[in-house]
Amino acid sequence: MIRRQFIKLATLTGATGVASFGAIGALRGDSATNTAHPKDIETVTWHVKGFTCITCAVGLETMLRQEKGVVAASATYPQGVVTIQYLPDLVNQNALHLAIADLGFTAENKKS
Repeated sequence: MIRRQFIKLATLTGATGVASFGAIGALRGDSATNTAHPKDIETVTWHVKGFTCITCAVGLETMLRQEKGVVAASATYPQGVVTIQYLPDLVNQNALHLAIADLGFTAENKKS
């Protein structure tokens, strides 16, 4: 199921699927996200369960970057960690958890 969603994403976005959020946001007209001040941005880091390869991490990054209110997302396969920068006025952590779950992964608070 996850692979089907990634294939669908790759088909729909082509080469722009791996572009930075700023470029995607500009194409979509997300001016609120592009004009955010650093003090408005919150960051969360979670452990992710369900990664089986690097494609999982890249796909999760790409899908999260397309969520409204997400400024940046970075995921690593070997460590199974995702870090998301977001605008809390536009998206909350519960919505981010749901977006990750929709892709077939689970996210938990990162322990220090």
